[in-house]
Amino acid sequence: MRRDQILKLPSMPASGPSYPAGPYRFINREFMVITYETDREIIVEQLPEPLEPLDEPLVHYEWIKMPDSSGFGSYTESGMVVPCRFKGEEVNFVVQMYLDDDPPIAAGREIWGFPKKYAHPKLEIVKDTLTGTLEYANQLVAMGTMGYKHESMAGNGARTTAILTKTQVNLKLIPGVDGQPEICQLVSYNLTDIKVKGSWLGPGRLHLVPHVNAPVADFPVRRIVGAHHFVADVTLPYGRTIYDYNVD
Repeated sequence: MRRDQILKLPSMPASGPSYPAGPYRFINREFMVITYETDREIIVEQLPEPLEPLDEPLVHYEWIKMPDSSGFGSYTESGMVVPCRFKGEEVNFVVQMYLDDDPPIAAGREIWGFPKKYAHPKLEIVKDTLTGTLEYANQLVAMGTMGYKHESMAGNGARTTAILTKTQVNLKLIPGVDGQPEICQLVSYNLTDIKVKGSWLGPGRLHLVPHVNAPVADFPVRRIVGAHHFVADVTLPYGRTIYDYNVD
């Protein structure tokens, strides 16, 4: 294998790359996002500097069903996002993510630094209830429920698009062969080519169970702020480094 061939490989292993080159297009990506208040001191503790907390200690708990993802196939994801600030801009910091498909786990961690771990999330309609569950090591660690399509926001695609275009930030940690943090960065990205196909509000509830390897309950639910269900086509492009702990 020649050097030029090696440099064109999109990912490891060379004999069968884990994922193709991006960008990555998602069709009919379905979200259920339950927003709640937690304890401010926990957010302060969990946010990596130089990210700064907002005045209101909010968490967005998400389930995302992705039935048609270029290069990744069909999978479901669940995770937690904390609104915060970077150099005066309001951004979302991705704290934890759990999903059931190897290619997006590998790509997510290696390219953008998504904090992804293998687990079993599910998003489904059960009678009159949109229901999200997350199991880790055969244990239920999260359950979210929302009234199904109670209040349509279909005429307000601009608001949902603004939510999707907000800058997302990850803490990317990849050790070198000596075990030292060879890559230690804050990485950001913005979804593009967004087409909102439906958007609904409704009542929501969230139940989190303590688990040592899926510590979603470390952000306790103090008050439910709202629940949002929407479907959209989006493109995930490559990201950019906004802070390098080895340099800055």
